[in-house]
Parts: sequence; structure tokens; C-alpha cells
Amino acid sequence: MNVSETIDVLNAISDLKEQGRPMALATIISVSGSTYRRPGARLLVPDEGASVGNLSGGCLEGEVEGLGRGVMASGESSLTLYDLTADDEVIWGWGLGCNGAIEVFVEPAERAAEIADTLRDAIENERAVAIATVLTSSSQTVSVGARLLVRPNEDRRGSTGVTPLDDELEMRAREALLSGRTEAVTVAVSGYEVRAFIESVLPPLRLLVCGAGHDAIPVVKLASELGWRTVVVDDRGEFLDRARFPGAGELVEAQPGEAAAKAGSDRRCYALVMSHNYLRDRDYLKSFLASDVAYIGMLGPQPRTERLLADLATEGIEPSSDRLSVIHGPAGLDLGSEGPEEIAVAIVAEILAVARAREGGYLRDRSGTIHDHLEHAQS
Repeated sequence: MNVSETIDVLNAISDLKEQGRPMALATIISVSGSTYRRPGARLLVPDEGASVGNLSGGCLEGEVEGLGRGVMASGESSLTLYDLTADDEVIWGWGLGCNGAIEVFVEPAERAAEIADTLRDAIENERAVAIATVLTSSSQTVSVGARLLVRPNEDRRGSTGVTPLDDELEMRAREALLSGRTEAVTVAVSGYEVRAFIESVLPPLRLLVCGAGHDAIPVVKLASELGWRTVVVDDRGEFLDRARFPGAGELVEAQPGEAAAKAGSDRRCYALVMSHNYLRDRDYLKSFLASDVAYIGMLGPQPRTERLLADLATEGIEPSSDRLSVIHGPAGLDLGSEGPEEIAVAIVAEILAVARAREGGYLRDRSGTIHDHLEHAQS
């Protein structure tokens, strides 16, 4: 899920709902072959005016907008497969540049508003949720578009109406949430069959920027534009200025050695140490090595990071190989970056690669499809 794009879609849904205007929400629920977007990508089609969101980079938007207006008129959801692999005049007439198949589910206004509330809650309150949406059903008591919500350590909400199917669908949703998968599944119980789209919505990536210097500004700006929950940490209160970091979710004044505890850190957190002060950076590193953060980025050359680790070793702090593997020093992909803005791009790109378990190389050298279709839903 692209958080910043999803927020744009959610805001548009809220505006249209407030105005009482018709709308339709299109969601990619399955893909195969080479496609521009993954399951969970959305396009909001209003009764008039420009759509919000993106499904294919322009290949299918016109077709889906037409389908959306049909859904507005009928009030009935629609499931459509666009097979872009055929080598015929219809495909080339659409001007398509892909070579895959995309399945799109389109829902009317009421359903769009319903899922918007769930997605907004997941993003703003950082609450993981699996959303199971019925796409097709052989049972008259299970309606297309019905939803079941599953959150960790909570009872399910919303019911498809048939208990055995509910139980099976809940189990599949919980399995998907544990692994972060988003996928379409078929559930069969007691002679009934339901096909559902299970979307795992995980809280946005959390970036802890330690050091509020000038070069932290473009990092925070770029990360915030991606929809990441960005926290700026510094022990110098005068640097923690909202006008300086307008996109930051939080500004935390803390001593470097208390950064992990004061800012809050867990396995979905990524820490970037950039105070440009050796003693501060040593204490930041010490703090985060004792935490569960998934990434520790260190500005400065590799020998500096090695010296920081050697200093910590004299204090009896010798991290395990697993903890050492999360250290990236110097931080960033090898892009030949110069200046704060380019360096910010390299660092943010590396964090995204780590979060998606990618090497960050050239796409031309990648075999197979661009996306792993069962990748984690986290951004």
C-alpha cells in the first residue's frame, strides 16, 4: 500500500461523502505477469471531475472510470479481469504498455466510505488490520462486498453471514496478517464457496531521524511525502522547530543514549543517525543496538562506524551478528549523490529497499516480474 496515495484517496472519499456525491472505488485484487501496480492499489472515480489514485500508470484508468460510472448507476459492485497479455488490436488500441493480467473490483459509494474509515484508522492510529472482502459467493446469504475485519488480539468485526465460512475466512485473514500478505483466496465450507480479497494493512514505516541538522530537513521531507511516520530526535530543543520540519509526525527532545526509549522503537522502526558529532552518534548507536529496530543508518565513512563499534566494545557492548547486520554505514545506496537533497534520496531509497527486502540494483538486471505479488503490504 502506497500510504501517501492512499491518504489522497481517503481524503477525496471524505470530501465526496460530505457533499453527498456519487462515487465508485476501484481496487486491484489480483495480478499476474508484468504489471505496474500490485493488489491493494486504488482509484476513486467521482461522478464528475478527475479520478484520484492510480491502477496502471495510465493504461487502464479510462476503462475503469467508465466501469465506475456504471457501478454508480446500478449500485452493484463489479469484478472485471483485464488481460493485457493478448497480442491483438483491442489491447494495442488501448495503448497499453504492460504484459500482465489485472483483476479489478469496483464498489459503489457506501462501500467506498466503509473501507475508507477502516484504512484511515489503520494509518492514523497505527493499527494493523486484515480486511477480507467478498468478491463472489455461491451462497445467497453471503453478499458480494460484505467485509470481515481482523485485528491482532481482537475479535473479528463484520460478518459475511454464514458461521462456518466466517470462521474459515477469519483464519485465512489472520494468517495473511501475520505474514503481511495481500491476496485473493477461495474458501469452501459446507458446500458453499466464497472468493475473497484479503488485504493486510500494516502501519506506515516509522523513521527515526536522530540529529536535527540542516541535512536532516530533506530526509524528513522526502520520507514524509512517502507517507512514512517520521520522528525527529535531538537533545537540542532549539533545533526541534515545527517550521523546520513541517512534515514530521513527532519532534522528540532526548539525550542520544535515551533515543530508542524516548522515541519508541520496535521491528518496524528504521533509525538514521546523523548528528555529525562523534560522541552523540556513539550514544545513538548504543541506544539502537539495544533495541529491535530493523535498520540503523550511520552517516559518515565506514571507518568511522567501525571506530564507533570499537569504542562500544571497550564498554563491553559487542552486538550479535544479527544486530550488526542492521547497521548500514555509510547509509544510502551508491548513487553518486552530492549535496543534502541527493544524499536524502540515496538514504530513503536504501531504507525502502531494506523494508521490501530488495538489493536496490537496476531493474533491468532483475529476472521475472518487477513486483513480488505476495509482498508485505507495508510501505
